[in-house]
Parts: sequence; structure tokens; C-alpha cells
Amino acid sequence: MREVFQQELAEVQDRLVELAELVAESIDKATRAFHQSEVSLAEDVIASDNFIDQRTVALDELAITILARQQPVARDLRIVVSALRISASLERMGDMSTHIAQLARYRFPDKVVPKSLRSTFAEMGQLDVEIARKLVELLRTEDAQLAEEIRNDDDKVDALHLVVFDKVLGETWKGQAVDTVDATLASRYHERFADHAVSIAKKVQYLVTGDWDPEKSAG
Repeated sequence: MREVFQQELAEVQDRLVELAELVAESIDKATRAFHQSEVSLAEDVIASDNFIDQRTVALDELAITILARQQPVARDLRIVVSALRISASLERMGDMSTHIAQLARYRFPDKVVPKSLRSTFAEMGQLDVEIARKLVELLRTEDAQLAEEIRNDDDKVDALHLVVFDKVLGETWKGQAVDTVDATLASRYHERFADHAVSIAKKVQYLVTGDWDPEKSAG
């Protein structure tokens, strides 16, 4: 029975990695659709969101079954409970990718944001893609260094998020009302994507160490 239990725990980890890979592919396509105004990529992202949701539900059902049948304790319990929370964050990251893709589809064939903000969003999008890829490796390897890198990358996304708000609220902003709304929403989606990744990174650190640092969990 113990061997079966360990196989089930390994399957939980494998499914988390698979889900993270789907999210990484989603944000990569979404950012390219956003910057290149490629409606076909945007449609791919929107269509794939349902599959991400389905894989999330399947993972959650597996975790709940393990809890009910195996009644795990200590680290094993942390793994299963954390998997439920991590899958929820991954599902929300998929939602953020979809929202970014929807903006690209709505504004096609035009670009979503004015030229003055495109370099800022390009950098923000690139950081989100890098964060997503690091998250895949973090879930696969539980390498604490990757968790720290994700947190540092999130700080950079937060700084760019503030740059966008400073520009759209500044006196020199010449964008139309729709440009202001689009830029504000897009920036928020990118920022929330990174925030969910940090939330997952904290949970993986907790799994590895068994310690929950209130200072690191803030923000």
C-alpha cells in the first residue's frame, strides 16, 4: 500500500508539472498575440483555457481521493494539500493569459496599447514567460533557488506595472479612453500572473523546508 501511495504522490507532482507547462505555453502565446497582434494565437490561448480548467479539476479530484483514502500525515499531507492550492493558482494564471489574449483579439488588427507603452509591455510579457518557465522547473525539481528567482522577477514586473500607471495617469498621456482602459487591464493581468507564480513558489519552499515564513508570505 505504501508503494501505491508513493506512486500516487508522484502522479500528483507530474500533473502539477503538466499543468504548469500548459500555463507556460499559454502565456507565451498570449504575449506574442498581444505584441504582434496575431489573432490566431489569441484564439489558441482562449480555446486552451478550457483544457487547463479540465486538467485542474482532474488533479484536484486525484488529490481529494488521496486525502480520503490514504489519510496522509506530515510531509505527505503537506504535499497533497499544497497541490490543491497550487493547482488553483495555476488555473488563475491560465485565466490571466486568456484575458491578455482576449485583449489582443478584441483590438485586432490594431495593437492593444499605444507605441509609447509597447516596450514596457514587451519587457513585462517577457518576464511573465520567464517566470512561467522557471515555475515548471521549480515544480519538477523543488530547487529553492528558482523560487527566489521567481520572487525577484515578480519585483521587476511590479516595477513595470507602476511605470504603466504613472504614464496613463500622467499629464503627458495622449491616449484615448479605450487606450487607458486597455493598458490598465493588461498591466494588471501581467502583474497578477506573476503574483500567482510567487504564491506557488512560497508553497514549494514550504514543502521543502516545512517552515512558513510570515515575512516572506506577506505581499
